[in-house]
Amino acid sequence: METVRELARLWPLHLAVLVIGVVSQLIGILRIPIGIGTILLLPMLFAFALALLLNPNIVPAVSRIMPVRRAAAASPLIVVAIMPFIARFGADIGPGIELVIRSGPALLLQEIGNLGTIVLAFPVAVWVLRMGRESIGAVHSIAREPNIAIIADRYGLRSAEGTGVLGVYVMGTLFGTFIFAIIASLLDGLGVFSLEALAMACGVGSGSMMAACSGALAAANPADTESITALAGSSNLLTYATGMYVSLFVALPLVEWMYRRSRPDDPLNHARPTARTQGEAA
Repeated sequence: METVRELARLWPLHLAVLVIGVVSQLIGILRIPIGIGTILLLPMLFAFALALLLNPNIVPAVSRIMPVRRAAAASPLIVVAIMPFIARFGADIGPGIELVIRSGPALLLQEIGNLGTIVLAFPVAVWVLRMGRESIGAVHSIAREPNIAIIADRYGLRSAEGTGVLGVYVMGTLFGTFIFAIIASLLDGLGVFSLEALAMACGVGSGSMMAACSGALAAANPADTESITALAGSSNLLTYATGMYVSLFVALPLVEWMYRRSRPDDPLNHARPTARTQGEAA
């Protein structure tokens, strides 16, 4: 009962989230063509920008209507907000399981390639950018919603790992579609990879990034639009179906092990993740 009363006292926070969500959806998706691609400004980006303006840590003047204590209460609610998405995520995989089975070994084995984010990004994060345990959350995946849920459950979003995964999530929201459209156009023009391989590579587990990537390929190869869309969609579905499990059981333990070996003196290496999560909740 006390929990219900506490949530009721946070009605200004819930109202602010509702208003921000409605305004962001009304703005919709803005497309900015840049010649070799298109920058997609998604509602998530507008929601993020509007929420920043209501953050008393960023804009002190708003502390009169949104005190720091009330804003801090939003952090543990992120996990609650992600849960419906994860439920739909699971429901979407079920009807497409036959497509996953028919996709063959090429699509099934591509999930191993998604571990390349670790190989490429971990050295840069740890030894070039001098990141701490933020690097674990940042490089274990491309940091979309399922990956945020994993980090939130294991470490908590106020942890260093939570900061890392949220930082990459924001950067992906801001620049992901733009970068994917450019990379797809450049690689297609070089002719190093087959069109089928590039189409499959578009399915990284993000709908917006897949759309930008496959759209750029389709624009350059209009006669193959149907096959590009089919391969990219199958790849994206497969990444959704297997990506979360690979992140949970392979990528995250691997990055954790690599970080412990590269930074053995970090005191947080010996702290139990569950203890830090409980500390966040408190």
